[in-house]
This record gives sequence, C-alpha cells and structure tokens, in this order.
Amino acid sequence: MRVSVVIPTYNRAAFVCEAIESVLSQSFRDFELIVVDDGSTDETNEILTRYRDGISVVTTQNQGPSAARNRGIAAARGDWLAFLDSDDLWKPGKLVRQTAYITQNPDTAVCQTEEIWIRNGVRVNPMKKHRKYSGWIFDKCLPLCIVSPSAVMMHREVFDRVGLFDESLPACEDYDLWLRIAARYEIRLIQEPLVVKRGGHRDQQSRTVPHLDRFRIQALCKALDGSALTAEQITLTRAELEKKCRIYGNGCLKRGRIEEGRAVLDIPEKYRQPPP
Repeated sequence: MRVSVVIPTYNRAAFVCEAIESVLSQSFRDFELIVVDDGSTDETNEILTRYRDGISVVTTQNQGPSAARNRGIAAARGDWLAFLDSDDLWKPGKLVRQTAYITQNPDTAVCQTEEIWIRNGVRVNPMKKHRKYSGWIFDKCLPLCIVSPSAVMMHREVFDRVGLFDESLPACEDYDLWLRIAARYEIRLIQEPLVVKRGGHRDQQSRTVPHLDRFRIQALCKALDGSALTAEQITLTRAELEKKCRIYGNGCLKRGRIEEGRAVLDIPEKYRQPPP
C-alpha cells in the first residue's frame, strides 16, 4: 500500500521542520512525502533544502491552501493520500495504524484518527460540538467541520468521484470537501489520538479570514445545487442552510451591513420546496 503524504505550507518556517520530521519518523515506510510551498517569503525554502533527498517539493505562488493541496494531489503517485497541515504533527504510529485498519476493513475509502489539541502551547479538550463520529456522518458534518485534514487518509478514487478542494473558497474549503465526501462515503474513525493539532497562531484562517460562516453557506448552496444528495440529505442541508443564513444574516443587519444581511436572509428561499 503506497501512501502519498501532502504537506501544504506558507510562511511556516517555525513549524514545517517538525511536521516533516513527524512524517519521516513514521514506522510505516511505504510512503512519499510531498511538500507544497505556496510562495513562502520566510526561511521555508532553506529548511526544505535540507530534506532534498527525503521529500519532493512543489512550489506554487500564494494561491491558497486548496490550490496547494490540489497540486500535491496531482503530483502524488500513491493510491492513498494523507494530508498534514504544516503546523500539526503526527505520532510515529499514525500511518501504520491507518494502513492496518484499511487492510482489515477493505471497504474503507476514508478514515481519520482522533487528535490531541494544543492551543498556544497548552493542551485543551475539544468542545462537544467538535466530537468526531464514524460511519455515515453527513448530518454531523453540516454544522461545522469535524473532519481534520491532518488526521484523514483516503483513496484516490474519492477525489475522482467528488472532485478536489475548491480553489474558489478562501476558507472553509475543508468543510466543503467533507460535505461532498460524507454524502457519498462512510468516514471511519480510529479512536486513537495520532495527530497533534496545534493552534492559536496569528495567521490561522479563523483569525485572518472574517465571517467564516459565509463560506459555509456557500458550500451548503453548492451541495444543494448539485445532484449527489439523497432526499433526506437535501432536507437536512436545507434546514442547516436556513439556520446559518438566519444567524449570519441577522448578524449583518445588527452590524449595519444591511444589503449583505438582506441578501443572505433571502438565500434559503431559492431552496424551499414549491407548494404542492
């Protein structure tokens, strides 16, 4: 089983070395490591040069995380793909545990592991809303993203069927992808914390991109505009869209963004079932 590991990075010189080392120290050895440097202007290039014999480097020009991951997927030669954000870490047994699970459960196309969360150097417990589930979890994915790119491994055929990361989304691109995947595939969970997820940085999307729910709304509309959802999934998606539009739209009105708020509040009307 050949695994292609993709690390997208941009100006993460302070972290990317540890991320790379956490992959290279995996007890499972049949992998290739592709680091996609999205036009970093810090010391990232110098750091990547140290690993010239152990990794492949792809460069892009500040096109965002979706484009970086997609370029890594295009360069990958393995049938299985795993991702690691450049500020996160893997435990040494991460790949061997996932590949063993997939071998024992050959109907698996997507699986993820549990995580250890670190915020500003301190371990924290995820809130209840971030709880991970296993199986057909489309309904659980609607409120917010509960699948972590750094924890997931998936077969290449998944991307062939659902498409790649949406490069038009500046944020919540993972939420969009997991919706598309969860509508068609079970997402299995290995209940071991094999990823260290580090947060609290100043350059995280939650800090640099405001009003993230507008992109989740966009992803929900995309799902409804497509043809992949079952009748039950359509009903659940409409309900979540109504909720998110109501909260976000009313928030816009309260903050004086009247035109945006009214436009958002009108969105669900397009997706309401016509009267019988």
